[in-house]
Amino acid sequence: MLKVYYLKDLHKAEIDNLCLRNVDEDNLIENSVKAIITEVKTNGDAALKVFTKQFDQVELDRLYVDKDELQNLARSVSDHQKKALNTAYTNIYNFHLSQVGKDEIVETMPGVSCWRDSRPIEKVGLYIPGGTAVLPSTFLMLGIPAKIAGCKEMVVCSPPQKDGKVNAFIAYCATLLNIDKIYLTGGAQAVAAMAYGTETIPKVDKIFGPGNRYVTSAKNIVQSTTRTAIDMPAGPSEVLIIANGHSNPKFVAADLAAQAEHGIDSQVVLISTSTQFVDDVLQELSQQLPLLSRSEIAYKAFGKSFAVIVEDLNQAMDFSNQYAPEHLILAIEDWQQLVDKIVNAGSVFLGNYSPESAGDYASGTNHTLPTSSYAKSHSGVSVDSFIKKITFQHITEIGLKNLGPTVEILADMEGLQAHKNAVTVRLQNLISDKEF
Repeated sequence: MLKVYYLKDLHKAEIDNLCLRNVDEDNLIENSVKAIITEVKTNGDAALKVFTKQFDQVELDRLYVDKDELQNLARSVSDHQKKALNTAYTNIYNFHLSQVGKDEIVETMPGVSCWRDSRPIEKVGLYIPGGTAVLPSTFLMLGIPAKIAGCKEMVVCSPPQKDGKVNAFIAYCATLLNIDKIYLTGGAQAVAAMAYGTETIPKVDKIFGPGNRYVTSAKNIVQSTTRTAIDMPAGPSEVLIIANGHSNPKFVAADLAAQAEHGIDSQVVLISTSTQFVDDVLQELSQQLPLLSRSEIAYKAFGKSFAVIVEDLNQAMDFSNQYAPEHLILAIEDWQQLVDKIVNAGSVFLGNYSPESAGDYASGTNHTLPTSSYAKSHSGVSVDSFIKKITFQHITEIGLKNLGPTVEILADMEGLQAHKNAVTVRLQNLISDKEF
């Protein structure tokens, strides 16, 4: 169960150590992933089939499920399940559609106009995890903003089920997103396939999607060794909850358990101003965890998790900002006092009735978020993740007369004569035209 610390008893080095997670100290994961990537790069489809048999215990004749198969699989989804997926689709779509906008044209000085415009990334790879849990919600979280952005091609990879197909819920999401093919590969090998391309799987320009430490390592490696970008280092999931003596221990315990059941390498953190409250949460967990279908996984995650007793909410926020959680829950009634103090977090859930599960599935915000303190420098997935911003400028004759002398002086200062000359010849031409 949760280890409990008192912040006042911890040295800086101990606090720093608590905020570390998923560190591959011996490079065992990285070395294993590098070997997988090399094998896929060298042997393509054949390597993917070998790894699928090794890791998923499935022998594949074909590395994808086509449109007809997806439609047949989707028919087995019940009406009430379709309704839930449709509601999630609508909410996620509406929220992400609000992110689309056009930048204004700015006249920086008379005759000089500058602006930005968006262009979609043409080929994107969407990785949909399918290990201990199938995640159709992730398919929606990635597919919807890619669709809104206007990406021409979405290459979707997900591990096969034991029957060599994909889960029916994944298939139904494919029909909602108008995706005709899903490639049956997972883990680091799926990332390698999308980064380098194989006989069957196209190479993409950017890879999206969460995963375990192997998937995250693979994304980091291919980003540094190919021209394939990644959304972010989104590894094992995590939550940090800030609570006080007036928070609801049953709610908080449920939120901690919900995050812990993601996987054995997930981490949950409770920060509270009340020792009694932490005891109450531990008592609640002792009652809730045995009832979970994934209790064995949750217990292992709790073994790597902790609680910290702080003196006040300001200390709680300081610790949270250093930890930089993927998910931050302010489980207090007067959460408004803390919002402006949030510096580092992937997604924030405010008040007693905003469970993290809502963001995971259907409130509308994206659940593909930075983990392992990457919230200090990365944002979660959005429509912006699937586009490029290109800058434009147009300079009139008057504009060049106004701006040109400045550029000439700056180019001369840097000793770049050709830069200066590109302006000078135009200004001389304007003078010549005027003379005639």
